[in-house]
Amino acid sequence: QVQLVESGGGLVQPGGSLRLSCAASGFTFSSYAMSWYRQAPGKERDFVAGISNTGPTTKYADSVKGRFTISRDNAKNTVYLQMNSLKPDDTAVYYCRAFVGSIYWGQGTQVTVSS
Repeated sequence: QVQLVESGGGLVQPGGSLRLSCAASGFTFSSYAMSWYRQAPGKERDFVAGISNTGPTTKYADSVKGRFTISRDNAKNTVYLQMNSLKPDDTAVYYCRAFVGSIYWGQGTQVTVSS
């Protein structure tokens, strides 16, 4: 079965950095695009970044362009989200998403940006 497990969240000061990881299993990881979403308290879950199956094509929400970088390591079945210049508005639960016939989500990892 498809499993997505996020890690790397935490508390960081404004201007700081974090790297999120999402370990995937249960499907042929290298054949599928992957994406990151986030959900702040009281708000909808929004797209953050996406990457094609082989990695050359990426897409970002306007709010994170130039600050976040999505990447993947198909040998490790893992997708990453490098987050730099973090702002309090980036505070949210971050989810890894895969579409493998159906939409699958990880359990999420909390990112809190606060001084």
